[in-house]
Amino acid sequence: MTYPERPRSNLWFLLPIFFGIIGGIIAYFILRKDDPKKAKNCLWVGIALMVAGLVFNAIIASLIPEFGPGFRVNV
Repeated sequence: MTYPERPRSNLWFLLPIFFGIIGGIIAYFILRKDDPKKAKNCLWVGIALMVAGLVFNAIIASLIPEFGPGFRVNV
């Protein structure tokens, strides 16, 4: 069963930009029948932004000296 391909608005890319992987998955399931290429691209944008966020957080956490081995544990 094939669906007619309809071009969808580029505003759908805002969903994965603001909500990351969850927004990408939502956009994918909404767009997959109407515009499969844009649906996959939305999913990839969500994945890429999630990975970029994880890397950014790891870099920032490694630069803060308070997050050292002891981490001020008073036991």
